Amino acid sequence: MPVIAVLALDGVPGHELTGPGMCFGTAARQHPHVAYELRYCTAPGFRGTGSPAPFVIDTPWGLEGLADADTVLLPGHAGFRDEPEPGVADALRAAADRGARIGAFGTGTFALAATGLLDGRRAATGRQYAAELARRHPLIDVDPEGAVVDADPFHSAAGVLGGLDLCLHLITLDHGVPVAIETERQVFMQLHAPAGADAEEAPPAASRLRAGPHSLGPTIRWMEAHLDHPLTLNDIADHAGLTVRGLNRRFQAETGLSPLQYLLRARVQAAQRLLERGDEPVERIAARTGFGTPANLRHHFQHHTGTGPRVYRTAFRSLVATLTWAEGKNTEAAEPEGPGGADEHRT
Repeated sequence: MPVIAVLALDGVPGHELTGPGMCFGTAARQHPHVAYELRYCTAPGFRGTGSPAPFVIDTPWGLEGLADADTVLLPGHAGFRDEPEPGVADALRAAADRGARIGAFGTGTFALAATGLLDGRRAATGRQYAAELARRHPLIDVDPEGAVVDADPFHSAAGVLGGLDLCLHLITLDHGVPVAIETERQVFMQLHAPAGADAEEAPPAASRLRAGPHSLGPTIRWMEAHLDHPLTLNDIADHAGLTVRGLNRRFQAETGLSPLQYLLRARVQAAQRLLERGDEPVERIAARTGFGTPANLRHHFQHHTGTGPRVYRTAFRSLVATLTWAEGKNTEAAEPEGPGGADEHRT
């Protein structure tokens, strides 16, 4: 079972610790073939998490927990401008030397940069700290947008939701896009489940492919690229080179769903992404995802997610705003004061 070690440095934002557990735990719960062992490790000098709601974690793992980890994750932390605590850089270099995958998000990238392992590579951090990371470590090609950067075996992303994005990126590398997409949906539904709701009652994974020598992968990708078209069973069967009866059998075998059930789930997932990432009105999203009318979109969206499109969008943005505020409060406490302080480094 792959071991993922999350290294908590003093003042780590609490939500950056819980994010990996939610992502990897959800992926394993929703997909029987997915398994991870998650370890929370602390470095010397660790006293607890940062503001706005500090708490202490009790874990049996120190830096030795990194010794046999397949993946090491570095969340942000309050003292990111300081040199890492004794032993941290050595433990990270040792992990890299034996081939471990290392991911950093938010200001956690500063700790990885301090080891020299990112020199000559591309990396990301929180957008407000990108220019500072570039000044402190001129040999690193810093992505100013903070998107997930894959500089194998090193991976990095922005803060706030960047930790979730990075974990989903790693799940994609391990188990493919369908597993990562379904994990993202389930994580978000857990974050905003109504009181008393049971996360286990969420819809089954729509994209649980069991690829074989004649996989439906190309046809599924074609379907997902043409969600705005009025696709019929005959259209899908023609693309797959199968009869309708054969198509139904193959879809059931590879996805556990009928072709039209799969198409409906894919349309709902596409609508979720558009609601999360943009400002298009529901009417436009309904057209782009093949639902046609807002009423049709609302009906199917409610059935599959348990909430309406507008409520979903509002909840998602509320989550982003809450985590942005929490991260801002945490990093404000670490800003140096006076000349040459935080203002000098802001962009």
